[in-house]
Amino acid sequence: MSAPPRERLSDVLAGIGPLAVAVSGGVDSLTLAAMAHHVLGGDGALMVHAASPAVPHEATSRVRAQAAGAGWSLRVVEAGEFADPNYRANPVNRCFFCKTNLYGTIRNVTDRPMVSGANLNDLGEYRPGLDAAREHGVRHPYIEAGFDKSAVRALARELRLGAVADLPAAPCLSSRVETGIRIEPEILGFIHTVETLVGTALGGPPEPGRAVRCRVRAAGIVVELDPLSLAALDGDARDALAARIRSCNPAGLPDAPVRFLAYRTGSAFLTGVSA
Repeated sequence: MSAPPRERLSDVLAGIGPLAVAVSGGVDSLTLAAMAHHVLGGDGALMVHAASPAVPHEATSRVRAQAAGAGWSLRVVEAGEFADPNYRANPVNRCFFCKTNLYGTIRNVTDRPMVSGANLNDLGEYRPGLDAAREHGVRHPYIEAGFDKSAVRALARELRLGAVADLPAAPCLSSRVETGIRIEPEILGFIHTVETLVGTALGGPPEPGRAVRCRVRAAGIVVELDPLSLAALDGDARDALAARIRSCNPAGLPDAPVRFLAYRTGSAFLTGVSA
């Protein structure tokens, strides 16, 4: 009879020993950090969070709050990806360069084994960041223990992490920029502003099923929403939001109509475009 999921994860973490957790501020990495702290103690688990224009400030604040409340050992660093021209060019494998900079920075902070919050669901998607992880010897305890996203959320509830368990998926802001459009901090700030604006218009706390993505495309701005959110915005609400969004456009973005469409995972990636 196989061991329960939490026991399997505990065994994986204990087998690694003192480690460093890459903590982005989402449900996966925060839950892994909490579990690593539980299994290995304050001296055994070092949490490393990279602050960046591509990371919403709410995520950084969430990591700091969790660390302070639980007594985690935390280092907040600048990963330096914005100094990397390969990352800024936004090729289809941009995540490879992002994670290469992240793991290189963590390695400069500590010589401990590094772990990430990747889970089984990530294996079914295009994730060039996993290639960077492999090159840096990063381990994925959830994958080793057989955890998918639902199992991670269940563990977050078991660990009493409160609202963390229900955080909607939130990849970095650069994932909203169409392949080949240069990554600029001003554009990422605009994306965050739009998603906050639309989320506020929808009302209520974010839930796991909610998706709000502001896509910056060569042809204009697209706001992608989950089916329930898309249906909740009637024509007048969309027109009002579109006008507010256009008023926020930073220099360099096309003054094109704002479209509201159904959410599609990874729709900003254009395969076959290298830069």
